[in-house]
Amino acid sequence: MLNAEQRAIIKATVPLLESGGEALTTHFYKMMLNEHPEVRPLFNQAHQASGDQPRALANGVLMYARHIDQLDQLGGLVGQIINKHVALQILPEHYPIVGSCLLRAIEEVLGKDIATPEVIDAWGAAYGQLADILIGAEESLYQQKAQALGGWRGTREFRLVRREVESCEIVSFYFAPVDGQPVLKAEPGQYIGLQLFVDGQEQRRNYSLSALCDGVQYRISVKREPGGKVSNYLHDALKVGDTLQLFPPAGDFTLAAGDKPLVLISGGVGITPTLAMLEAALKTTRPVHFIHCARNGAVHAFGDWVDELAARHPQLKRFYCYAEDDGSQHADALGVLNQELLAEWLPRERDVQVYFLGPKGFMAAIKRHLKAIGVPPGQSRYEFFGPAAALV
Repeated sequence: MLNAEQRAIIKATVPLLESGGEALTTHFYKMMLNEHPEVRPLFNQAHQASGDQPRALANGVLMYARHIDQLDQLGGLVGQIINKHVALQILPEHYPIVGSCLLRAIEEVLGKDIATPEVIDAWGAAYGQLADILIGAEESLYQQKAQALGGWRGTREFRLVRREVESCEIVSFYFAPVDGQPVLKAEPGQYIGLQLFVDGQEQRRNYSLSALCDGVQYRISVKREPGGKVSNYLHDALKVGDTLQLFPPAGDFTLAAGDKPLVLISGGVGITPTLAMLEAALKTTRPVHFIHCARNGAVHAFGDWVDELAARHPQLKRFYCYAEDDGSQHADALGVLNQELLAEWLPRERDVQVYFLGPKGFMAAIKRHLKAIGVPPGQSRYEFFGPAAALV
């Protein structure tokens, strides 16, 4: 438990972290991954190279330090972290590794004149407090998933039973358990964790479930990323009949029940979790506005499927925006999804529930547009596929 003096030290170091937090976390990751190769599968190396992971950690550390007296003010951040950890199977034995490397990084980056023994002790106590919170919450979630119908803990072997090309960039993969038993039903919007080996090295990734779970199998739809080690392996090497290990579904970005009109907005591969949400919503009577943005028709996945749903369900209105004119005339608009288009495509009454996903710049723009046209901020939600970041 942190004492008053330690809390005061934590808060006093916030300005130092604000000015140099990313440098500190970059040094931390480099040290930890070099000295502890056993934790490398838990971290996406592409996110390390881009700086997204260090920035996300720096932001999380700052949020924690700023609210050290009122941890309830962290809002949904803790839930997001817990679910990401569970999907990748972060375990209690991983926390001491992270903690020791983080304290060393603080000392080495800030220097011993600033990172005094008292500062290191305070941060050690703060990290211990946070680790206890996360470990306890994650254990509860692990137990819950293991005890649920079709649930399990740790890895479970699944077989690829079907592949489907959805666009020139996206392929869907259908996995069924090798043991033939039921699988845990996922909530619309959740993701699944994969453990696989590429070139002899273990990799772990989270992918959104792109279809409503039927208790029999899971579907993910993966975009081929340039240089992406796992996405290219899945596209090029994983064949029907091959097996790999899956972790139970997780994620708190899920479709909430309600009768307000539902608006689903996606850009690119951000469409994947909205597909399960759309399926679930169409089992009710609530109006749905489905808005998807793509570069062109060649990369637009699931368009025909959504069109078929719209033809069968009068409650569904769908709109497509293409960045490029490919001559297909499938798009309702060309260019970017600006404020005027969004205002036109949303219900006239702005008392709606909105979920949006896509590239960071896209989501930042959507967030601004929704506020400008009068959608209550508390009625829109978004999630990052990779490390979280501020949307400005």
